[in-house]
Amino acid sequence: MKIFVINAGSSSLKFQLIDPKSKKVYAKGNAERIADRGSFIKYKANGKELKIDRDLPDHKAALDIIFDTLTGKEAGVIKDISEIGAFGHRVVNVGENYFDSVIVTKKVLNDFKKNVDFSPLHVPGAISGMEACMALAPKVPNVAVFDIGFHKTLPEYAYRYAIPKKDYTELKIRRYGAHGTSHKYVSRECAKLMGKPLSKLKIITCHLGSGGSVTAVKYGKSVDTSMGFTPLEGIMMGTRSGDIDPAVVSFLCNKRHMTVDQVINRFNKESGLLGVSTVGSDMRDILANIDKPDVRLALDMYNYKVKKYIGAYAAVMGGLDAIVFTAGIGEYTPEVREGALEGLEFLGIKLDKRANLNAPRGKIVRISKKDSKVAVFIIPTDEELVIAEETEKLVK
Repeated sequence: MKIFVINAGSSSLKFQLIDPKSKKVYAKGNAERIADRGSFIKYKANGKELKIDRDLPDHKAALDIIFDTLTGKEAGVIKDISEIGAFGHRVVNVGENYFDSVIVTKKVLNDFKKNVDFSPLHVPGAISGMEACMALAPKVPNVAVFDIGFHKTLPEYAYRYAIPKKDYTELKIRRYGAHGTSHKYVSRECAKLMGKPLSKLKIITCHLGSGGSVTAVKYGKSVDTSMGFTPLEGIMMGTRSGDIDPAVVSFLCNKRHMTVDQVINRFNKESGLLGVSTVGSDMRDILANIDKPDVRLALDMYNYKVKKYIGAYAAVMGGLDAIVFTAGIGEYTPEVREGALEGLEFLGIKLDKRANLNAPRGKIVRISKKDSKVAVFIIPTDEELVIAEETEKLVK
């Protein structure tokens, strides 16, 4: 079955046409700057790469062009949209009533609209993508796969905050986590590499990209994760502060004469690597300017935050069998991997510095020494495959 996977943001739409059984990717690409000037679509299929410069007033217009390209003569891979078995949509978080993947109906879609506040930056785009698919291909089922789904297994003592009970029971303020499809995929692949059942392993997965999270995976289940009620909590990120004393919000409001929304925006978009280094949020910019004291500090802080979560989660699980690095920074930045593991030798981690430094891009690599009690891997993530698998399973 061919599954069309969609990851829609407020002004973007990433897509992939994939067969989850064979893992064959027929086409992939992204639409950028939707509802803005200079919008375009990048499309790859059959070794061809196209850039389509077109006005994209909304997600429906973007998908209309993508579907035309999928079925077109120049780079088409299917004859008709009816060849698509289902649409699989990434949805970040719409509350604790939706951890498990679900077939999207009008009622479900209305529920999503009522719960946009749980992820206001991401859910509106996902809803637009679903509505566009329903309009353009009404006979093809749509499935929502949730970023928080893998974290459904968090015990209550891990997901509850120490706030008044009614704030949880009435408003559902709790830890939800994120990047669930990524943590699920790489932990599964790690077990395969080790030749052991996932149900017997204690793994820490580090999804380090522009956003990042660390998860404790004990016997195949997520038992703790660094992101919280929103993707702002946890490790330091590209532009996000990560963990911070909540009293800083009122302090900034009083001292800078800012609103609460302005402060949260600062924590989300002006902090992290960008805020500390002052040169940029991209790790490539950090490494290119590493001689500057503020930039070195930013990298040291980043590595320290990741290391702190690794140590904490080893304690949470009562031991550790493996660590996995994935996503853009995790896969491509040896300085971060080495920095995050430095000083953790007492856990039984022996990093192979040469393997770490020379790890080829986009490949699975073991970067721990043969006699290391804890295996350390780089495993490229494949969130689209997990979404396609979930979608096919639910539709069938």
